[in-house]
Amino acid sequence: MILYIDPGTGSMLFTILIAVVGSLVYLLRSLKLRLGLLTGRRKNVREEEAALPLVIFSDHKRYWNVFEPICDELERRGQETFYMTESPDDPALEKPYTHIHAEWIGEGSKAYTRLNFLKARMLLSTTPGLDVYQWKRSRDIPFYVHIPHAPGDVTRYRMFGLDYYDAVLLSGEYQIGQLRRLEQSRGLPEKELRIVGITYLDQMRKRLETLPPVPPRPDGKKTVLLAPSWGASGILSVYGGKILDALLATDFHLIVRPHPQSFSTEKTMLEDLMRRYPEGPQLEWNRDNDNFEVLRRSDILISDFSGVMFDFSLVFDKPIIYADTSFDKGPYDCYWLDENLWTFEVLPKLGHQLSRDNLSRIREVIEDGLANPAFQAARDEARAETWQHPGEAADRVVDYLMEKLAESGGGGDK
Repeated sequence: MILYIDPGTGSMLFTILIAVVGSLVYLLRSLKLRLGLLTGRRKNVREEEAALPLVIFSDHKRYWNVFEPICDELERRGQETFYMTESPDDPALEKPYTHIHAEWIGEGSKAYTRLNFLKARMLLSTTPGLDVYQWKRSRDIPFYVHIPHAPGDVTRYRMFGLDYYDAVLLSGEYQIGQLRRLEQSRGLPEKELRIVGITYLDQMRKRLETLPPVPPRPDGKKTVLLAPSWGASGILSVYGGKILDALLATDFHLIVRPHPQSFSTEKTMLEDLMRRYPEGPQLEWNRDNDNFEVLRRSDILISDFSGVMFDFSLVFDKPIIYADTSFDKGPYDCYWLDENLWTFEVLPKLGHQLSRDNLSRIREVIEDGLANPAFQAARDEARAETWQHPGEAADRVVDYLMEKLAESGGGGDK
């Protein structure tokens, strides 16, 4: 007989285990420290107990585009930093830094156990849910900083996503209001909020500026990129094969790029779609870790509420079509706020909406989206609202981190 433990119970049991193990760890540390003092080995004890100056935690290699510019700037300034990743093939592990020390810390429970007992002055991460599930705040890390991995609403994280961070680095003024209202509604202390920009958008634009325009396809067809988010409100979950049927009925070239998370949480659904709609001259499935090239060679994007819409609109300056998937706010932080999401206010300005009513006319919707000049001004407006300090994000992020390290007495430590 196989014993089944649901995720909620599993998380609770893991929390209890961590608490027990944590108490034992701190007891042993205390005994070790006292023993060291009694035997005169004070120097070694101090070295063993010393906290790391700055830690960056990445739960997946796909966030290297956020962290690489930050690591490059920390390296340039000579700031000792410890980069810990759950991906054994994270690009950070191969980059020849002197001051950035990259390490694979395992996956899942193994990684979180390491983080839960870590000693550091400060930790930076894109991962939400700190102190909610398996990843707990370490008693020996006084300051946790979150940096989003996409522009847009910071209340679209799963419930309590940012509640237990001490600071959040933002890219637009409207995000400050969202977090302050969320804090008030939950009776939380105010976090430090700093507008710094978006590191990976800066890098994408810089990269794009070095490349020539993409030549037209040999067959003369425009390329449509379908890039949904994951979960019950994502395009593929809502529309299934119907949207693929409609798009393949046109003469556009189609690229389907599911969200990376879909390959783990929606594996059965995706495998069924990929079996029913195999690759061919008109259709390709894309799983590149770096989405730059697929965005660059696409003429128009169809998505739902994924942050990729802003990458495409703001960096590549191309039109989008956003799908009406009746977004369910229930699992997200925005459920607590009686207001419209910024994302859903700006999308109608950036492109046409796709719904069940006009799915049969998808060719017309795409053609008008490609030709309509009205969306250009809206892209400029959205860019100003959600991507402040363009080109300066890495500098501003590191300025903030160094400022906080200096306050803790650890700035510039080697």
